[in-house]
Amino acid sequence: MAVLTMRRYGDPVLRRRTEPVGDVTEDLRRMVDDMIDTMYDEGGIGLAAPQVGLSLRVMVVGDERGRDPRGLLNPVIVDQSGEVTAEEGCLSIPGVYADVTRAEWVRVEARTLDGETVTLDARGLRARVLQHEIDHLDGVLFIDRLDPVTRDRIKRRIKKEGFGEATHRAFAL
Repeated sequence: MAVLTMRRYGDPVLRRRTEPVGDVTEDLRRMVDDMIDTMYDEGGIGLAAPQVGLSLRVMVVGDERGRDPRGLLNPVIVDQSGEVTAEEGCLSIPGVYADVTRAEWVRVEARTLDGETVTLDARGLRARVLQHEIDHLDGVLFIDRLDPVTRDRIKRRIKKEGFGEATHRAFAL
């Protein structure tokens, strides 16, 4: 296993829509294992392939405590309901946190590395993580979900000061 290099805000790979995954290969399995190692090394509870420079529809997520991580291929939100606002951060934008409104509950369909189709129903933090990582697969960052004034303030701060410390009370996804 290996820890991969994290891509940071400003890297064009973070803005690209990813390509669907076809066959599960040994290289893909190794990549998912490396993504899990990277997620833990960075202190995250979710990680999408673009965050390590790969334009593939692959993400890894743990449970609400970040345990039992699994790779999900070609995930899609097929249903959602409710609305909740909570603080969010991102491993690709260290030190930046803001309140983001997302669906309170989601149903996600994806493939596993074993080729099985799975359906995940999630609430709370797990629902937030799934939505955040799927956004990454579509080239969307959490700051894109903020009001324009807040988003521009964050962008100006990053341009002027760079990234801040990644330690904070919110989870970085």
